[in-house]
Amino acid sequence: MNIIKAKIRAIPDFPKPGILFRDITPLLQDPEGLRATIEALCEPHLDNPPDFVAGIESRGFIFASAMAVRLGCGCVLIRKPGKLPGKVRRQTYDLEYGTDTIEIHEDALTTGDRVVLVDDLLATGGTMEAAAKLVTSLGATLLEQAFVVELGFLEGSKRLGGAPVRSLVTY
Repeated sequence: MNIIKAKIRAIPDFPKPGILFRDITPLLQDPEGLRATIEALCEPHLDNPPDFVAGIESRGFIFASAMAVRLGCGCVLIRKPGKLPGKVRRQTYDLEYGTDTIEIHEDALTTGDRVVLVDDLLATGGTMEAAAKLVTSLGATLLEQAFVVELGFLEGSKRLGGAPVRSLVTY
């Protein structure tokens, strides 16, 4: 995990004063770091791959698609409203100041599908909690909630039940 952590840079005062932003851009730009990240995310599932890896918009898509290729399974997108054609199921969740919504195609998953959910960052856990509700509302089984980076001091993992939570790097 040292190579992964070494490629994540800290940007002070972004997006506003007092915030220390953890930027994964250098990790994505480094072939060795990106490869190590995908391998670490996939490692627990190599012997028994899921049916799908579901990624949350937008950086989760990067990891979900690469994981799906590595694991030989399908990739499902969980998106912001209005981005998916056809029938969707939506989940609204609370933010610090207001609400947000994410959607999944109603036919993306079926009963018995085994799914790993992935996103780049775990902060307060609201987005992943909503994504997990979408996945399970379609009858799928949630195997894991995986992240590249976790901001442990925000305790977002305490909000996430139903499946193990795994983060490659915790601050």
